[in-house]
Amino acid sequence: MNKGIIKNQSEPIIESSNNFIQAQQKQSPLGTKPIKSLLFQFAVPSIIAMLVSSLYNIVDQFFIGRSVGELGNAATNISYPLSISCVAIALLFGIGGASAFNISMGKGERQKAVYYLGNAIVLLFGCGIILCLITLLFLEPLLRFFGSPDNVLDYAKTYTRIVAFGFPFLILTTGGGHLIRADGRPKISMLCNLTGAVINVLLDAIFVFELHMGMAGAAIATIIGQFISGGMAIWFLSHCHTVKVCREHLKIQKKVVARIAALGTAPCSNQLAMMLVQIVMNKSLKYYGSISIYGESIPIACAGIITKVNQVFLSFVIGISQGLQPITSFNYGAKQYRRVKESYLFAITCGFLLALTAFLLFQFAPRQIISIFGNGSEEYYSFAVNYFHIFLFCTFINFMQPISSNFFTSIGKPKRGTFLSLTRQIFFLLPLLLIIPLFIGIDGIMYAGPIADSLAGIVSIIMIWREFKQSEYLEK
Repeated sequence: MNKGIIKNQSEPIIESSNNFIQAQQKQSPLGTKPIKSLLFQFAVPSIIAMLVSSLYNIVDQFFIGRSVGELGNAATNISYPLSISCVAIALLFGIGGASAFNISMGKGERQKAVYYLGNAIVLLFGCGIILCLITLLFLEPLLRFFGSPDNVLDYAKTYTRIVAFGFPFLILTTGGGHLIRADGRPKISMLCNLTGAVINVLLDAIFVFELHMGMAGAAIATIIGQFISGGMAIWFLSHCHTVKVCREHLKIQKKVVARIAALGTAPCSNQLAMMLVQIVMNKSLKYYGSISIYGESIPIACAGIITKVNQVFLSFVIGISQGLQPITSFNYGAKQYRRVKESYLFAITCGFLLALTAFLLFQFAPRQIISIFGNGSEEYYSFAVNYFHIFLFCTFINFMQPISSNFFTSIGKPKRGTFLSLTRQIFFLLPLLLIIPLFIGIDGIMYAGPIADSLAGIVSIIMIWREFKQSEYLEK
């Protein structure tokens, strides 16, 4: 009899709790607002933030190419793996923390959600300090490992020794932008990144062109912009709208870190894979370039510029995938599976249109693009045009893998997201870079690109098709 009384008393409590969670879900625009306007609202600031991150590298490339020349361009490409490392850390704890936060908020677990923000902030800045120290302590061995030719090494050391001091702030700005976006303030995230980029451009023009400070001037301009944007990110993260981050939330907790890392592994793995491929690419370009008509420096310089130009296109695609993240995370947590599917399909449509535009530019205006970054010999232009035409031929399908891998992470399936994020770089491109050049020399490096892009696109389509079949079952 007592058990019956307890049961009857508990039912209204459970029902009241469920009603409270459902009311929270209905109040959030993530669960009610039209998908197209939501994606534009979150994706546009994210795209701008990603573009700004890309511009930190490409702006330096422009000023260095115009003042220092071909060897300066090669030097920035040699140090590029360290920039990729910063982005990898930022995505690991930024997207991981944002996804965990949004999923918890979608479930109505408000008190639990705030710990994900606090721990992510500490991890971002702390890992930035560690990376800075490692870079400064092992600078020359690292640059040689990244494939630096002897005539490029001094330029690379000058540039990297300075930009290393900005790593904690670069990581905090990039990763913190995802946390600010998860808090429902995508425009603020954009503002932090945009402010640093504008300062970088202005100071680059002064330090490099006016004061003739060369590589050092470009590096100093970069870190000043990063210091300011990082400071802005810290202030806005300490003044969140949806939750209040207190000192207790900054204390590292093993379970919280494990959840953040699990959800951030996919985008982080993709960046780490890019870094590994970049190192192998530099070494291969140096070796096969030395036994070709181009020499060691031309292929490294051209590939570095083209990689960063392609990164501008990928910034749009990744920005869309990041804008998609809070929408799909919240609605998946709220069990609104139809909105999850609708969001993904609209993001994929936007990604395809952008990829098609990039494909046309890369195929029909490669010489005009490469000329923006300074002049070179006829061999320089010849290699650059061929690299655009061949390596980036399958750009039109290159949107599928980044959006799809991030999608799996956002719905709490990090293993699938991680696997998919590794397909292009590790499973396909890396082996192809090692094998094909053995038979056809430096041209084999170029042909590895479109083959890897095609295979990664096919795998993405298969995995997404299977996921949607499962979501149809969940809807029923």
